[in-house]
Amino acid sequence: MTAEEISKGENDNIEYKADIPPKSENYMRTVVAYANANGGRLVFGVENNTWKVSGFSRDEVYQKMDAVTNAIYDSCEPKITPGIEIQEADGKYIIVADIPAGMQRPYCVKSQGMIEGVYLRVSGTTRKAAVYQIQEMTLAARNRSFDSEKVQRILSADEMNRFCSRLYQHAKELCVNQEAQNALRQIGISQLISFKAVCEENGIYYATNGYQLLDGQLEEYPDAAVQCAVFKGTTRNIFITRKEFYGCIDEQIESAYAFVLEHIDLGARIDGLVRQDIYELPIHTIREMITNAVCHRSYLCPGKVQVALFDDRLEVTSPGMLDKDLTVEKMKAGISKIRNGVLAKIFMYMNMVEAWGTGIPKIFEEAKHYGLREPELLDMGSDFRINLYRRKPVTDAYGVIAPQLTGVRENRCYGIKSKNIASFVSSTELSNEEKLLLLIRANESVTQIQMSDYTGLSLRTIKRMTVKLQKEEKIVRIGNSRFGKWKVIDESSRRS
Repeated sequence: MTAEEISKGENDNIEYKADIPPKSENYMRTVVAYANANGGRLVFGVENNTWKVSGFSRDEVYQKMDAVTNAIYDSCEPKITPGIEIQEADGKYIIVADIPAGMQRPYCVKSQGMIEGVYLRVSGTTRKAAVYQIQEMTLAARNRSFDSEKVQRILSADEMNRFCSRLYQHAKELCVNQEAQNALRQIGISQLISFKAVCEENGIYYATNGYQLLDGQLEEYPDAAVQCAVFKGTTRNIFITRKEFYGCIDEQIESAYAFVLEHIDLGARIDGLVRQDIYELPIHTIREMITNAVCHRSYLCPGKVQVALFDDRLEVTSPGMLDKDLTVEKMKAGISKIRNGVLAKIFMYMNMVEAWGTGIPKIFEEAKHYGLREPELLDMGSDFRINLYRRKPVTDAYGVIAPQLTGVRENRCYGIKSKNIASFVSSTELSNEEKLLLLIRANESVTQIQMSDYTGLSLRTIKRMTVKLQKEEKIVRIGNSRFGKWKVIDESSRRS
């Protein structure tokens, strides 16, 4: 190593020691942490903080090199074989130990055991791994993901068919047009097995963690939820409102998405004779951010997905460290690493995510298209966060945005136009049926997700009620499920 390289100091992948510590455990933690990550380098003979080369004499350097080699080989489990060499710097001898990225993670300090002796590198420091991180490394070593692990829930054919039907209906609602709806096919039990959402053993079908999460069976996953909040200002000191969404994780996404749309500014622009509703933020980016957080979070890591709206930004935080092979720079370039393969495959079937690696670049592209500040990706060690920055659109007295001020191409109304009606519905003592009819009268384009948000009823309940109201000929659906609208049928029309 050159003096110039040494003067740059320590970083995630390099650490200096003035001498060989008398107790090998003092540096073995770092060795293990490097093996559990992307590898790294330990340099002996350079003072920490000052980066002054103290070095070793020619008589002692070979003996010390052998001591380091033997200590690493004997103290780690599984065995770690470093690349060690003697180099010269400032006319003195130093020992450089290159620790390779391990293929048999997790590695531990043998004397401390597999629970207490596993370490990771976080922001240039060596930290003891949490239990969930050890579990994730163990699964990764077996080429498994948490959501594909079998649970002790036996599934009947009827249960699985109902599950497939629900996914199909949600996928159908998210189709971009009638042609996509016609092309959509309902999946069956064989596809669930292929997706690893279901395990089949000797003719018996078992659910996996992924199946449970999508089915809303969350007793074993208390943190599988999305917390949403609106804060006053740019910090978390004062919150204006908040909600927490549970149930099927795909429905959590829809509820959180509707929450954000309800609390950001809505303007419009005139395109010919048509008035188009325009949100201040790109709505596809909002959905992408929330979907990514739910799909790619660690379900072993404690903590819930958080969606926070501030005066200056939308902040989406996903629990869990980034994969050791993934960096913020790689994500910007479109490189992705799927943590939950079952969820990712089913979300793709449901039209909730697109091709792998396109999500982050698309977020940056849409933000630029909207004239927003570049989004921010933050690797926070135990969490990952995306910040989408807000910019209030310029409107006239009627809330109309001049077409030249935005390239927005949205043409669908996602928000209930009358917030007074929505507020009344959420607080009144009307029956649930009366609430739905009132919402539809206020806005015939209201979605089932918005009905759920305003009434406080689950999305599953809303779907059941709308089917019932249609059978009773109290409402009718005009057009397709994505771009159609509801209409209340007057009592006199029903009698005739």
